Amino acid sequence: MGVPLIRLSGVRRDFGEGEAAVAALDGADLVIEAGEMVAIVGQSGSGKSTLMNIIGCLDRPTGGSYEIDGRPTRELEPDELARLRREYFGFVFQRYHLLSELTALANVEVPAIYAGIPPGPRQSRAALLLERLGLGPRMTHRPSELSGGQQQRVSVARALMNGARVLLADEPTGALDRKSGEEMLALIEELNREGHTVILVTHDMNVAAKARRIIELSDGRIIADRVTAPPSEKVPPPSPVPPPPSGRLRAAFGRLKEAFGMAVRAMTAHKLRTTLTMLGIVIGIAAVVSVVALGEGARQRVLQNISGLGTNTLEIFPGAGFGDTRSTRVRTLTVLDAQVLAGQPYAASVTPTVTTSSTIRLGNVEANALVNGVGESYFDVRGSVLLRGSFFDANDIRALAQDVVIDENAQGVLFPQGTVNPIGTVILVGSVPCRIVGVMRQQQGGFGGSQNPQVFLPYTTVQGRFLGDLSLRSIMLRIDDETPMAAAQEAVTELLTHRHRAKDFFIFNQDEIRNAITSTTQTMTLMISSIAVISLLVGGIGVMNIMLVSVIERTGEIGLRMAVGARRSDIMQQFLIEASLVCFIGGGLGILLALAVGFAFEVSGSQMSFIYSGEAFAVAIACSTLIGLTFGFLPARNAAKLDPVTALARD
Repeated sequence: MGVPLIRLSGVRRDFGEGEAAVAALDGADLVIEAGEMVAIVGQSGSGKSTLMNIIGCLDRPTGGSYEIDGRPTRELEPDELARLRREYFGFVFQRYHLLSELTALANVEVPAIYAGIPPGPRQSRAALLLERLGLGPRMTHRPSELSGGQQQRVSVARALMNGARVLLADEPTGALDRKSGEEMLALIEELNREGHTVILVTHDMNVAAKARRIIELSDGRIIADRVTAPPSEKVPPPSPVPPPPSGRLRAAFGRLKEAFGMAVRAMTAHKLRTTLTMLGIVIGIAAVVSVVALGEGARQRVLQNISGLGTNTLEIFPGAGFGDTRSTRVRTLTVLDAQVLAGQPYAASVTPTVTTSSTIRLGNVEANALVNGVGESYFDVRGSVLLRGSFFDANDIRALAQDVVIDENAQGVLFPQGTVNPIGTVILVGSVPCRIVGVMRQQQGGFGGSQNPQVFLPYTTVQGRFLGDLSLRSIMLRIDDETPMAAAQEAVTELLTHRHRAKDFFIFNQDEIRNAITSTTQTMTLMISSIAVISLLVGGIGVMNIMLVSVIERTGEIGLRMAVGARRSDIMQQFLIEASLVCFIGGGLGILLALAVGFAFEVSGSQMSFIYSGEAFAVAIACSTLIGLTFGFLPARNAAKLDPVTALARD
């Protein structure tokens, strides 16, 4: 005699611990051969459902041994038990356990998804099964659109999807009317004649009478095991439907794809919950992206303003520092110093500067102005922008030319009508007539800049015609791009100290101001971003809480998926994908919200500018997805660790 299909030896199942333990099954010995049709009967609480759950690998015995085809199940890992449920068993539940968001066809396909069968063959087989069971016209209907009998037939088709050798039917007629119940029993008998081993669990003796063998339980013990009809003609048992030889990798990818689809359907089925879950992520991502964009906008604006003071520029002043009362008496800073500096390899351009204040006049228009005496390289050092005309050159410096470049403020004062071209016009600077040769854009004049009109003449002209003094106010030096500013400043200090035989000057480094302001801007951006990140973490915690609630709400669904063969990794994968999708979509919406905020500020004419970057968007999406994975892990793990029989019982 061969190895029986199912063998239970002294199987015991206790619930609870210690003195409070209750034996739902107490020392069951049972052998079921392939092709049998067995009914397990007994009153409520007799242990029949517990026995069926152990046979179907939904539950584990506390004691004794259970073998399938001679293979002990006691030491099997959860995924190995899932394989048995997937390949050996098909469950027909009293309450159908259909997934409400899926069509009849999609419900039947579920076991094949976990078996790794591709969509084409899977859909064809599911359609054939539904056609056979008379549900061809109802394939696209959801469970709520089907009658009880039709739902039970969908449950049978699902049980047969992977070619189940053993059909486990728990009160298959309990929720049906008499006619539907008779049709269901006739279908089950037909399946048994085709070689499926059928195990019915019922308290109805009329249903049990359809079986050829009746096993009666009472208080967890088998009290009767009788054959009521001779065994039917032996028919080879159906073989499990194997997945095509496409490899494990493709099968895993197929399951991942299906998990993605199931996650999308679950999110769509609970739109309000999904939206509320996303809200925290949307706000957090929008806050982070907006703050980073605002910080970058502020940084660029500051750098632009600093560039107005000159790029890579050192300015050398007499005295010990700003506010030194002796600086006006220090006369050692000379044009020769500027010429020596101009010959250094790190010098891109050098200009002496002198300043005074005077009045500028044109006709009856008069205003106070800052008179700047500069060299021909000044405009290059400062990055000045010429609006019209030209700057003066080295010949004008040597000739003490009375050519003047005015800025926009001076043009606005002298030519208020704004329609006259000032180039070539002669104005009085103090008592010196000067011809306007150029108009330049207003530029920053140092800390806080200056709104006073400014005019620019050759420094030789200002020294000879205004001051009568050959000393300089300062020397401006633009460093080439290859030389570090710190090294250049050290070299200038060493050179001038050697020339003057004393350090009677100080150097103002524009780069230090740039770095200080940039650092401050970055610190402020980081601080505000930290606050925004906190809101993002709060959103992540919200995702975790909602997903935990979702696990509780969908416990029955999880139990069903495990009953039809889902591995723990399949369950975990689905919930992780769902959490990640929520956060990924929330991240995308957060970016759109941040863009909308920036656009709103721009339209309103605000001085704040938002500069967005692709890197910031990519990091935002990556962070939101990572939050989904991180905060979705605990709910996903909880879902994967659920016991199938416990999960089904809580539906």
